[in-house]
Amino acid sequence: MQKNHSKKIIVFLGVVLFTLGICFLLSNYFNEKVDYAYSYMNNLLLERNEEIYEIQEEVDTLDDSTSSFQETKEEKKEEVYVDPYLKYYIGSLEIPKINLNKGFTDINSKYNTVSKNIQVVSGSTYPDVEKGNFIIAAHSGTSYLGYFKNLYKLTNGDIAYVNYNNKRYTYKIVNIYEQEKTGKIIIYRDGEKTCLTLVTCTKNSKTKQTVYILELEEVRDI
Repeated sequence: MQKNHSKKIIVFLGVVLFTLGICFLLSNYFNEKVDYAYSYMNNLLLERNEEIYEIQEEVDTLDDSTSSFQETKEEKKEEVYVDPYLKYYIGSLEIPKINLNKGFTDINSKYNTVSKNIQVVSGSTYPDVEKGNFIIAAHSGTSYLGYFKNLYKLTNGDIAYVNYNNKRYTYKIVNIYEQEKTGKIIIYRDGEKTCLTLVTCTKNSKTKQTVYILELEEVRDI
């Protein structure tokens, strides 16, 4: 009797362990399916095309360092700052929510660099190119070059303007995502839309960058 009872207990425990194992495997299986379905639907809804752009090393290493220029500026707060590159600008970027209004130079200009301005990324197109992508990168640190330091405050639906060639282009943010800094940016956007893309370092991160995708809403003369 006692031996049969022990066998029943062993069989019972075996069934319980087997059932738990099956449940665990099924749980992992269904979780993987759910993750796959979510990723698939997200990509489908965005109808996005993948674009890869090379970016200069200095964009890849946007930092939070301050500069001697900033110290000089603090010592002479009463002086009116005159942008030394003003005469080289061919357009400007405005983002009212973060009080940003900054000019940009021609893509081939020697002043088109994050060490001096906001930078038009090589390979991008100007705003007047239909279905094109105008890509701008800038520092996000605390120095005077940190033009994109407040970009992290932006959310989907926020508006940005580009003034270029006597026209004002209105864009709306439709997607924000992070990626590892590798010297390249991978852009996910709707290839049937005219876009503006903003790139900067992710706040409080040394290894990631944040990409903001904006789609054209309106064009008007200025």
